[in-house]
Amino acid sequence: MKTYRFIWLLLLIVGFTACKPELDSFEPTAGNADFSKYVALGNSLTSGYRDGDLIKSAQEVSYPNIIAGQLKLVGGGEFTQPLMYDDLGFGNKLVLNLNPAKDCMGQLITGAPPSLGPALYKLINPAATPDPNNFRRMEELYNSSNLGIPGAKSFHLIFPGYGLLNPYFTRFSKDPERMSVLQQAMTLEPTFFTLWIGNNDILSYGLTGAEADSLTSPELFYYAYSTILDAMTSGGAKGAVATIPDITGVAFFNTIPFNGLVLTDQAQVAGLNAGYSQLGITFSLGQNPFIVYDPAAPGGLRQIKSNEKILLSTPQDSLKCAGWGSLKPILPQYFLSEDEIAEIKAATVAYNGIITNLANQKGLALVDAEEIFHALSSGLVYEGVKYGLGYITGGFNSLDGLHLTPRGNAIVANYFIEAINSRYESNIPKVNVNDYPGLQFP
Repeated sequence: MKTYRFIWLLLLIVGFTACKPELDSFEPTAGNADFSKYVALGNSLTSGYRDGDLIKSAQEVSYPNIIAGQLKLVGGGEFTQPLMYDDLGFGNKLVLNLNPAKDCMGQLITGAPPSLGPALYKLINPAATPDPNNFRRMEELYNSSNLGIPGAKSFHLIFPGYGLLNPYFTRFSKDPERMSVLQQAMTLEPTFFTLWIGNNDILSYGLTGAEADSLTSPELFYYAYSTILDAMTSGGAKGAVATIPDITGVAFFNTIPFNGLVLTDQAQVAGLNAGYSQLGITFSLGQNPFIVYDPAAPGGLRQIKSNEKILLSTPQDSLKCAGWGSLKPILPQYFLSEDEIAEIKAATVAYNGIITNLANQKGLALVDAEEIFHALSSGLVYEGVKYGLGYITGGFNSLDGLHLTPRGNAIVANYFIEAINSRYESNIPKVNVNDYPGLQFP
């Protein structure tokens, strides 16, 4: 009997072992694309710009460099970048800083916790001096594969002599007086490219509160974008392009709440109500909408609406201690009205329609930036870590509220890789987002 039991148990074990599923081996493959010479075109997002400046450590984790690292697994070649020589960049880097709680007279508030916020590094460490090579044109950078140019709009990439106008491109332009970014890209003879351009065609307008610069017309955007794609694909290169996210969704436009005027003193409430009584504006204890300047409103003053945006560039000390938003209106360059937001959204839709149609015509991989933002707005989770669009806490935007953290770049790189795999039947592994640095807290 014991012998039969042993045989039955042995057969049972063998049966389970035979039925145990085997893990599929992941074999990276290139599919029907040639990644031997990868070139990236774009603006500051492509360059690795972070925390208000272009610095070496940020460039090293730009999303194109992350993509290039994965492409090496499927035949990708060398990918070089026009690296800065240190982490001081051009001297505009922001860092997280613990600020002691002070009142409007500059006195420390006893027992109050310090506030965490960005500060200009050169003010914290004024002795720090950027490497002079950061400001020089360097021949050793001329063949850089990353042609992400901070500040570049779509039509800037096709402008001959753009190196005379943009100091970031001046550093590594082969011919600043005559060559465009696109022409320089073509000298590299790319077999594969990525293109993420168009954000600045809207952002430079939004950053001024729609008071300066202008939105690129859809006609000009189409001309520039189609010119870029025609050239980049003329030699048979394949590629991946990305649409433009709605800039009004990033932290820069959503950190200061519309109702951030907090009143705790009834006498202050009464004084403001008396002062604004003729304009029909009222205040109460607690949160109140800020006062903004609007020439179309009675007396040029009104309360900001809940769907309007106050820019992160608005001086925080002026809001706190100088009466901005209550005794004095917030000026138009520091907020976006609902009409201006509508203009921005309409331009975004128009540009994205152009990008999508041209990508489909050329048979290119397409990354939907709105899909990324939608996932982040509801909370995107990688290995138990949640990412969102909140300032500092979201982990996606850097301290300038606009550009990407290293982990934000890794998220974007993964979306590009997904699109490439889908379009070209490639099998390129994605990266582990949490392997990259987040914000460094003091």
